[in-house]
This record gives sequence, structure tokens and C-alpha cells, in this order.
Amino acid sequence: VANEIGASFYTINGPEIMSKFYGESEQRLREIFEEAKENSPSIIFIDEIDAVAPRRDEVTGEVERRVVAQLLTLMDGLEERGQVVVIGATNRIDAVDPALRRPGRFDREIEIGVPDREGRFEILQVHTRNMPLEPEYAKEHVIESMKKIRRVLSEESEEKDLKTIDLIIRKIENTENGNVKDILDELPHEVTVELEREVVKHMLRTIAEQTHGFVGADIESLCKEAAMKALRRYLPHIDLNSDELPAELLDSIKVTMEDFREALKGIEPSALREVLVEIPMVTWSDVGGLDDVKREVVEAVEWPLLYPEKFRKFGIKPLRGILLYGPPGTGKTLIAKAVANESQANFITVKGSELLSKWLGESEKAVRKIFRKARQVAPCIIFFDEIDAIAQMRGIDEGSRAVERVVNQLLTEIDGLEELEGVLVVGATNRPDILDPALLRPGRFDRLVFVRPPDKRSRLAIFRIHTRGMALAEDVDLDELADLTEGYVGADIEAVCREAVMLAFRENIDVEKIEMRHFMDALKKIRASTDESMLSFYGRFEERIRTESAKVSAKTFLGYG
Repeated sequence: VANEIGASFYTINGPEIMSKFYGESEQRLREIFEEAKENSPSIIFIDEIDAVAPRRDEVTGEVERRVVAQLLTLMDGLEERGQVVVIGATNRIDAVDPALRRPGRFDREIEIGVPDREGRFEILQVHTRNMPLEPEYAKEHVIESMKKIRRVLSEESEEKDLKTIDLIIRKIENTENGNVKDILDELPHEVTVELEREVVKHMLRTIAEQTHGFVGADIESLCKEAAMKALRRYLPHIDLNSDELPAELLDSIKVTMEDFREALKGIEPSALREVLVEIPMVTWSDVGGLDDVKREVVEAVEWPLLYPEKFRKFGIKPLRGILLYGPPGTGKTLIAKAVANESQANFITVKGSELLSKWLGESEKAVRKIFRKARQVAPCIIFFDEIDAIAQMRGIDEGSRAVERVVNQLLTEIDGLEELEGVLVVGATNRPDILDPALLRPGRFDRLVFVRPPDKRSRLAIFRIHTRGMALAEDVDLDELADLTEGYVGADIEAVCREAVMLAFRENIDVEKIEMRHFMDALKKIRASTDESMLSFYGRFEERIRTESAKVSAKTFLGYG
């Protein structure tokens, strides 16, 4: 701003101006304001203003109070300030003294939020402007770019050039797994240059889609890390004792899409470093069976995050929450991780019991903080594991006031005045019967998904997943093992496979293959987690929910609800 309007620019770094000597901090402030006034028009930029002007009702030090009073006087005192504009910056707006946040001092408050996909793309363009990028000629991107170039050239190019472009587009469309780049050698030079530019744009857009929650500094760090990855590839060809690099080597150094993919693995959104955020390395191929559950979860979670425009087109709002319930070990957490990975959403894991605090208001504050962070880095999935620990039925026990307040806060966040745009809540529990009924209604947890113990086909798929890295003897029959494990859940089957390997090690640590007898011995030690009484318990809950939903529907239909 100062550069554009030709104004003098003065910076005050909040923590640096504070001094232990009496009156020195105020004197420094006065000197900066006086100098700015003499050299007006001027801009004074106070970085980390919460360190200079904290709330006076929350600080104990006399120095902070005096500095706030001095700043108030300088900004809105008896003397005219002239052509001096003060700009403050903070990431803790609530920590700034309220007296500064009124007209006459800081007249306007502008929130600089986390950039959206288009914003991230533009920031990437800025930081890769002088970076030698190697285009990734993905077939679909090349076809799309070629068609775009053809539309632009159709008005000004000769018919011969357009026919060449059409021919190459057809060749690329008919290519199965061939090298697309070889076909592009037939293009005229100016078309090749334009195509390279368009393909690079596609690369940057792909990166922008994979960097949800990244701010400008995160994207800058990502670009630097990608450049470092590229340099490390060329290190063997660089003479470290030489002062100069050969020109041909410099020209050959390119930053590839793979460099960005590798860099992404080590960089996370800075806004979320204080909460556990990850994109889990779990895919649907790691989840054995459970096809009906997968379909329901994909519809409820992936579709709204991947195709929000389709939902807007038909004027419907996506689900706010989904509850996975079922016996322990059936794969509820694994399903939540897989869907977060497949939808490329940020994933915040919350352990129910960890939220509870003995201090009044701290648990609710933690819930607010998690939802605020999720909104900042949307699309985001908040996964409450063991949600029954923090969302029990209210009014049962007089000693559970803390839990009741957390339930109230959860209800407010999921279905409050503030829209949960791009944020989906997934809960997992094996005790759905003790959850507060208000959470189980549409608008909160819109869909309740029963994760059943796996059937034979699912058990076979789970055995295949857990034995895919094992050397199995020829007598191992996974189909028979699936038959023998009726009532076993995913965690039980994983334990059986692990125990079979341990038994083989016990016989011979240098064992080459795991035999069927090892699995049979493991089955004698590992018993099924579920039984008929447990399944009937979940069946009764399912029936209760279905009955209550029918009652609500009937009331609404009759005009009572």
C-alpha cells in the first residue's frame, strides 16, 4: 500500500518495542508517530499489535497498561494526527484492548482469511513465476488444453494449422498408455509454447486443490521445498568446489510435479499445527468388505466435498454429520480415515475423553476451537472417536454437568447460526444407546450407519488385506479361514494374522512361509469379539431409531411437528 501511494512506511514490531525501563516503551511510540507526522503522508504498521495493546483487564503488568494508554492518546488525542494512517495486524483479535477497536482509532477491521482454491492458485502462480517448471503431460490435461488453444486460434490461424491440431487431438484421444509427449513434437512451435503454459496452469490448479487450509506462507514454503527436492536430484552432477555452475546444467534443472507431491508430504497448514490434522494414508482398498457401509459413507461424505456444485444446482444442503456405530473392531475409524483420504479433505481427529477438562469452560472452548480451525481449512472432516465419552444423554446424572455443557456446545456448533460450509462431522461409537437424542436427529447426525460384523465375503477380503505382505504356504486356504471366523470383526482377523506369524517365529525365527496350521493355532487363541447378545443389542437400537424417525415423520405430515 505504501509503495503504491508513495507514502513513508514505518514498522513497529509489537514484542520489540516493549522495554523493562520505565517510560521507554511509550517514548519509542511517540518518536515513531512524530517522525511519521514530519514525513507525511505516512503509514505506521504495527505487527503483532496484541503484544503492544493487550486487554487491560487481563494484564497484570503496569508497562502494558501505560503503552495502551499512550497508543490511545497518539491515535485519538488532542493533537491532529495529519496524513498518518495506522495499520495493525494480529492473529489474536480478541486479545486486543477493546478501546482500540472503535471508530476514531481502528475504524475498520478486515479479516484476511484462508485463501480458497482460486486464491491458492494465484499465490502458486506468484511463487512459481521465476521457477523452471517441467510440464506434466497428463493425457486429460493435454486434451483439454489443446481444445482451448484450438478455440483461441480458430479466428486467426490458417486452416492447415487447425487441421494439424485436430489430428493431434485425435491421436492423443486414441492413445492408451503411450507417450503423449512424442505426439506433441508434431505441433507448430508457437502452439507448443502455449500448450506448455496451459499444462503448467493445470499442474498448479491440481496443487491448489490438494492444499486445503494452506495460507500464503505455507504455499511459499511448499514451493521452496519442491525446488530443494529438485536441486537434491541434481546434486551428484554439481561440483561443490566450483564457484559457478555450467550453463547447460542450470538449463536442465526443472521442478517437476513429483517434487511438489513429495514436498506436500512434509508440509501441513500452519493454522492447524496446534490440532491433530492429517490426510490419512488409508484408501478404500485397505477396508475389507463392508460394501453397503462404504456406499453410504461415500454418498454422505465424499459427494458433498467433491461435487458441491451439484448439490447447489438442485438446491439441497449436504449432510452435516454422520454417525458410525457398531461393535468394537469393525473398522469404524478405518472407514473415516479412508473417506478423508479419498475426498482429499483435511482430517481432524478428536478423542472424546481428551476434550474433557476439570476447569470450567475449557471443554467447551476446546470444541469451539476445533470447529473454528475446521472452518478455516475447509473442506474438512472432524472425526470424533468414542463420541459417547462427550455426548452422553443429558439429565441422567447430576454429576455430569461438564459433559452436558460439551453436548450443548456440540449442538450449537453443528446446527447453530454459523454455517458449517465444507465441514462434515463424523462420529464413531460402540454405545449409541447413551448418546443424547438431540444429536441423533436430522440436522445434526443426519445419517446413522450401522457397521456390522463382516459377512463371509468381507472376512475373506479382510484376510487378503492382512496377508498381502506375507509369504503363505500352498496349504493356506483363506476361504476356509473366512468360514471358520464367523463372528470375528476386522480387528480380530488382523490379530489372527499377526498371531499366526508370531507362532511361526516361535518355531523358527528364520521361517520362510506361514502355514495353515499356524492360522489354526492362532484361531484357538483369538476368539470372536461379537456374540448373539451383542448383535441383538444393536438390532434393538436400530429398531428404536427407525420407530422414532417414523413417529417424527408422521407428526410432521399431520401438521403437529
